[in-house]
Amino acid sequence: MAQPMKAIVDEHPGYVAAREERADAAAAAEVSLTLHEDIAAVESDWRLFERHADCTVFQTYDWLAAWHRHIGARSGVKPAIVIGRRAGGHILFLLPLAVEPGLIRRLTWLGQELSDYNGPLLRSDFPQWVRRGEFPALWGQVHALLQRHPRLKHDIVELAKMPETIGPQPNPFLQLGAGLNPSGAHLAQLAGNWDEFYAARRSSATRRRDRTKRKRLSEFGEVRAIDAEAADDIARTLDTLFAQKARSFKRMGIADVFARPGYRDFFLDLATDPRKRGLVHVGRLEVGTVAAAANLGLQFRGCYYHVLASYDDGEVSRFGPGAAHLRALLHRAVSLGFNKFDFTIGDERYKLEWSDTVMKLYDHAAAATLRGWPHVVVSGLLRRLKRTIKQNSMLWRAFSRLRAALGSLPGRRKATGPGAAGDVGSPSITPD
Repeated sequence: MAQPMKAIVDEHPGYVAAREERADAAAAAEVSLTLHEDIAAVESDWRLFERHADCTVFQTYDWLAAWHRHIGARSGVKPAIVIGRRAGGHILFLLPLAVEPGLIRRLTWLGQELSDYNGPLLRSDFPQWVRRGEFPALWGQVHALLQRHPRLKHDIVELAKMPETIGPQPNPFLQLGAGLNPSGAHLAQLAGNWDEFYAARRSSATRRRDRTKRKRLSEFGEVRAIDAEAADDIARTLDTLFAQKARSFKRMGIADVFARPGYRDFFLDLATDPRKRGLVHVGRLEVGTVAAAANLGLQFRGCYYHVLASYDDGEVSRFGPGAAHLRALLHRAVSLGFNKFDFTIGDERYKLEWSDTVMKLYDHAAAATLRGWPHVVVSGLLRRLKRTIKQNSMLWRAFSRLRAALGSLPGRRKATGPGAAGDVGSPSITPD
């Protein structure tokens, strides 16, 4: 096992480094910290490291570089990529951080709002180099490194939607002190063939109802699950998804996230770029001539991430086209040998029905300046209120009805309060 760590301090154009001396310095291994503001400048190292690092799909270079190009850069977000290397130059961790502008400047994860899971990329043997209890000191060095940089100074640290583990290892950021996120996440372990999985997840009575609804859907025309593969077909399917989601958001009194600058362009770029074809899956369920449901999913290391989903709200909606499409997606994942189907953040009922694993997500907030303290206190209270509402079915139903009523008022463009913006990274509403 590696000896306790110290960090090296150095200064070079384009990056900064920090040094921490340990009592047992003679036996200590070394980890250097470098800071990069240009995502493209670290593309090669990032891509090479993510091949074997513990992380989720939301920490891949393709996801975050596209997010910053279309969304982050437009709003003045400053990337702050911190890379830690062992002696010899081997990367031990990569922290995709960012500073958001405003009267109160926030240090967050890059792409934090849109990503369902946020966190670091870690080498598999990270716990051997940074043992439990040592990470807060290392984070102190990272934080000081950022605060010394004029463009990256910030008032608060807000790191949200962090999973309990990064791959198989504990998430070191939870050592900083973190509270539960208002929402959980859910996934299904896939094993066996489709018939075995389906029977294990759905009762015989439910499967009969599924068949009945499928038969009723077929009365409108042939029911077909289609994988969009050509760029123009992908774009048309996503246009359908965006339009269906816009109507769904309106019914719920939620602002249309895809109307925000860069959001449509981000998903279109991600889905139509041939270099990302293995990462992104776009599909739809056709019933006759109607695109009855649509989705965008991500595929990474044997896991299918169900990120966006929608359904048509016309006549076919009475017979569960969204649920039928979800079954088709699960069938596809099982048939292609995926070992997990991740429903991502959110506690919608249909996720509970299919999942066998619940993942807790955590938020860390801290003031970096005196000006940041009041914001941290207020945001902490609001986060706890939001969790109380979302985790109580009666309160959540009452809030949802109130939100929908307020959202339907003339001139009302944006709902406010807990959950007003939804779980932006996972607006995947599917009917029963």
